[in-house]
Amino acid sequence: MKVTVTVNGSDHQLDVPENTLLVDLIREELRLTGTHVGCDTSQCGACTVHLNGRAVKSCTVLAAQADGADITTIEGIGSPDDLHPMQAAFRDCHALQCGFCTPGMIMSAIDLVEHNDGLDNRSVREGLEGNICRCTGYHNIVKAVLQAASAK
Repeated sequence: MKVTVTVNGSDHQLDVPENTLLVDLIREELRLTGTHVGCDTSQCGACTVHLNGRAVKSCTVLAAQADGADITTIEGIGSPDDLHPMQAAFRDCHALQCGFCTPGMIMSAIDLVEHNDGLDNRSVREGLEGNICRCTGYHNIVKAVLQAASAK
């Protein structure tokens, strides 16, 4: 089936099998490998991207469901010379270790900050419940999200 998507500002028309997951379209067809596959069961959040401005786990969305959509991946939010404020906060607060969860965590955190006011430690932890980090213990992740939120 033909799927037309805009990913990180670039238009793409792709011919993919009907059962193609959005994460596979992003990683395999478009070669944007910052979006990670962690669990294949929508538990970890490593595959989180923005679909029409909202965070979604791309392993739970069929490519066909994204037809006509605007998608933003971790590659589309900043560059090494011009980090997104959330990326800078993660760096500044040492909110990553192995880095595997980081792209999905950052994409979820951006959505959380953009759609919520008055975030605090508890609300950030609750808002990121669908993202698993096996390394950091979350303290510095929460600190980074709050830092980025305060700069908003």
